[in-house]
Amino acid sequence: MSDPLDERDMAGEPLAVVARAAGPYLDGLRDRPVHDRSQDVLLDELDGPLPGRGDGAVAAVERLVRVGTGAATHSSGPRFFHFVVGGSTPAAMAGDWTASLLDQVAGLWPASPLAARAETVVLRWLKELFGLPAAFGGVLTPSATLAHVTGLACARYWWADQYGVDVTSRGLAGLPVMPVFSSGLVHVSTRKALQILGCGRDTLRTFARDDAGRIDLAALEAALEREDGRAVIVANLGEVNTGDSDPISDLADLAERYGAWLHVDGAFGMFAALSPRTAHLARGVERADSVTVDAHKWLNVPYESGFSFVRDPAMLSRTFGAWGAAYLPDADDERINYNTLGPESSRRARALPIWATLRAYGRDGHREMVERHLDVAAHLGELVEAAPDLELLAPVRLCIVCFRYRPEGVPEERLDELNARLGEALLADGRVYAGTSTYRGMTVFRPAPLNWRTTKADVERLVDVLRELGAAQSGGTAGLS
Repeated sequence: MSDPLDERDMAGEPLAVVARAAGPYLDGLRDRPVHDRSQDVLLDELDGPLPGRGDGAVAAVERLVRVGTGAATHSSGPRFFHFVVGGSTPAAMAGDWTASLLDQVAGLWPASPLAARAETVVLRWLKELFGLPAAFGGVLTPSATLAHVTGLACARYWWADQYGVDVTSRGLAGLPVMPVFSSGLVHVSTRKALQILGCGRDTLRTFARDDAGRIDLAALEAALEREDGRAVIVANLGEVNTGDSDPISDLADLAERYGAWLHVDGAFGMFAALSPRTAHLARGVERADSVTVDAHKWLNVPYESGFSFVRDPAMLSRTFGAWGAAYLPDADDERINYNTLGPESSRRARALPIWATLRAYGRDGHREMVERHLDVAAHLGELVEAAPDLELLAPVRLCIVCFRYRPEGVPEERLDELNARLGEALLADGRVYAGTSTYRGMTVFRPAPLNWRTTKADVERLVDVLRELGAAQSGGTAGLS
């Protein structure tokens, strides 16, 4: 097969291959191991020299689907706990297929009124979902990292303007280092965004009062005084090891008192606002200057999807618009061109899966999902506390449970080594997926049950498998004492 034009009369057939495979694959996720390393040999079928004459669309897609359904890490399933990763609800997955089917040029209204209107609608719905002011501006992004880039770029514009510099046109040359302050809960994606923006990854200063990273408000206030308020505060709503959060309202008070910019990292923690049980954690976010959220976490839409909200909508266009290209349309309140409001120029219609899942399940359905995950995480915490060979290391606040394997007879100095080996064994086993991290200097597990399919039975299986493998790794504790 050569020119794709030769297949124009059968363009739907490759999609039918995927559709036929989708039902059995999705139905089997509850019973599959998360990853079966014996299937990795299939990956060799993706390799080889570039074909001169192709196989044709149907044959190529059949191979891809066969290899993928066998060798993929099945993170869409209910027992992928390794990172803070959601799945893809049925409506969101179908919405994503629709986005690929229609293949809209989503950044410009003249190219796709459909994509622009859908993005406008879902941004309004998301603000309603989280209780953010309707006046906030917003834009969809590929990830929380790019959402951080969006919000912090607006903060950079605001900060440079206080020195009389239009950083969009002139850049940072001649300016001092922009002060960025946070607690020890700050995520690496915030640092990466500062790196991308030319502000420097390691210029961010943390103020922590303990080894868990909790904020030292007095030290932060002293730093704000020294900077005369010309600084950016990063508040963290949901930390990736424990689900802990900064006191957003207290940080909002400081930002208002000193005239600082408040940026909130609510990548997954923003969903605390949906439940009356956890809404207090998000109190004060409505007073922020910029807010980052990740859709492909707790919203359970496909990768890649995030969004950024900014209190002053004009900041988005000042930071990312005004390109001066004659062929591009000017800003228009009625016909929004979203590529002038964020870092991307070429954009897919990622609003469509968000629209589909919000339309399908509404505020109540997403609240129920969040509350079910809160129950699942609390149940996992109870299982850990009840197990004689597991140790809970932090209170269960949201959807993350931080613990380690600690069998009787193993000395403290050997626990990190044992837990690291157990983490490797758990991933190699593949029945459930939960790797390790470091918390307060300890090697720990921090599973995050927030896939829409996950139930209490799935975390019960995690505990069973982990304890089974742990017993084998510790060898009855012989040789470790």
